[in-house]
Amino acid sequence: MKLRSDVKSYGERTDKSMQTWIQIVRAFTKIRNKELKYINECGLTMNQFEVLEVLYHRGDLQIGSITKLIMSTPGNVTVVVKNLLRDGFVQTLPSPEDSRVRIVSITESGRALIGGMFGKHAANLKSYFDVLSEEELVTLYDLLRKLQKAQ
Repeated sequence: MKLRSDVKSYGERTDKSMQTWIQIVRAFTKIRNKELKYINECGLTMNQFEVLEVLYHRGDLQIGSITKLIMSTPGNVTVVVKNLLRDGFVQTLPSPEDSRVRIVSITESGRALIGGMFGKHAANLKSYFDVLSEEELVTLYDLLRKLQKAQ
């Protein structure tokens, strides 16, 4: 990892950290844009896909749980859920424990949509990482997990 001579240095460790961050963001952006194109072709926004995906794999959830799992904001998730309700992909039910709380549940049409999309989505993600060996993939996962836990 070499810094260009025309770029101000902030110290070797800081320079390496900044360069690493730039590579993480660039890789994420390229992969995210490819998946966004696929998701949009299926008629969903990325946020709609994320909400449907978490409901598909985790089951019925409160807005707060969805918000945490997809790392969004309550206001944004509320709008996304309203749009998914309008389109018939989710429904809301009162919580058995507290009638003031609404539980979001995926409908059969939502399940069919995300189920039909998810195989290709998973294959796409696999293909983006095929450039890495099994060992490199495990190492990358472990390093990113370590970085995430440290924050």
